[in-house]
Amino acid sequence: MSRIGKMPIAIPSGVTVNMAENNTVTVKGPKGELTRTLPAVLTIKQEDGNIVVERPDDQKENKALHGLTRSLLNNMVIGVTEGYSKTLEINGVGYRAAKQGKKLTLSLGFSHPVEMEDPEGITTEVKDNQIIVSGISKEAVGQYAAVIRDKKRPEPYKGKGIKYIDEVIRRKVGKTGKK
Repeated sequence: MSRIGKMPIAIPSGVTVNMAENNTVTVKGPKGELTRTLPAVLTIKQEDGNIVVERPDDQKENKALHGLTRSLLNNMVIGVTEGYSKTLEINGVGYRAAKQGKKLTLSLGFSHPVEMEDPEGITTEVKDNQIIVSGISKEAVGQYAAVIRDKKRPEPYKGKGIKYIDEVIRRKVGKTGKK
């Protein structure tokens, strides 16, 4: 049995879970609504305030899908109740970020400013040298944060660039002159 897959997901108050055909699950909560189609092989049941995921047999693929499906459902429930956020930090002389409406403008040492439009359901906030990406979908928040980080990855010599707040950059020693 999958240790993660067999754990029930508690449904908090204020959250409604609807299951349609083809394992299409809709989770509504105070922060919004998320819909996802999950693998049809698995059985998703709602029992006395909990969601339970069951698999038909012990085939390798079904075992893998069991834990994955349970994690996806749990992420949806947490997303509509608390939401997700990732914090990025900008390091470097002259590197800065500005927010105008739904547009994020990054000055990263290029000859032009990098402008990015916030995707649907994602909000960005700029505080000093930090960019906070938040939303209800864990997948979308992580993806947009990765896209922002990709505009100027941190380099190992001076650490300049955009990094996650908890990311550790392995530093390298620069060149030394011959004597």
